[in-house]
Amino acid sequence: MSSKNRIRILVADDHSVVRKGLVSLLSLSPQFHVVAEAENGIQAFNLALQYNVDIVLMDISMPEMSGLEATVKIKSVNPAIKVLVLSAFDNQDYVLPVLRSGANGYLLKDGDTDEIEHAIISVAEGKAFFSPKISQIVLEDYLQQIQREQHQQQDSENYNGPLSKREIEVLKFIAESKTHHEIAQLLFLSTRTVDTHVNNIMKKLNLHDTAALVTYAVKHGFIVIK
Repeated sequence: MSSKNRIRILVADDHSVVRKGLVSLLSLSPQFHVVAEAENGIQAFNLALQYNVDIVLMDISMPEMSGLEATVKIKSVNPAIKVLVLSAFDNQDYVLPVLRSGANGYLLKDGDTDEIEHAIISVAEGKAFFSPKISQIVLEDYLQQIQREQHQQQDSENYNGPLSKREIEVLKFIAESKTHHEIAQLLFLSTRTVDTHVNNIMKKLNLHDTAALVTYAVKHGFIVIK
């Protein structure tokens, strides 16, 4: 396979032994070309853009800038660069933030050589890849989210509070952090009318700040917390 057709990889891990081991392993395959190494998140961000790599094999816990932060920055500048997280952590506290960062896959460090190679090829082809344990976490979170949405939908349907339908619409947008000007545009109202609705909502509910309005919206199922 010619060098220009190989998958160009950046390996980012602050542990030299792990990083060098990955580089040696990947170098055995004619499909891969490790073009750079990074020992912290800042280097990962800079080198990924400098070499315009296909994939960053990214550790999460690194000094100066975490792999999570580096992933967000890389994706914001060049979404075409794929990020495959390689981590020892397999709990929701790590997995879900990584997925929300825009990473294309999550691989555990206890995986074997075949799994690593398969993960890299899958992500390079535009597919998502998760280790079995990570897939289970993703599935459980998805099912929990569906249950939350169902419960909040029921709460919303059973609502018999003091707000009118229009006021509920305005409240939903407030809870989604929309400005009064944005709400006016979305509902085809004047900003002054939106101001009046907000004032009426606060008076009816006897609430005095946005945080309290958001809490009310969540409690009654008007918005779903993701």
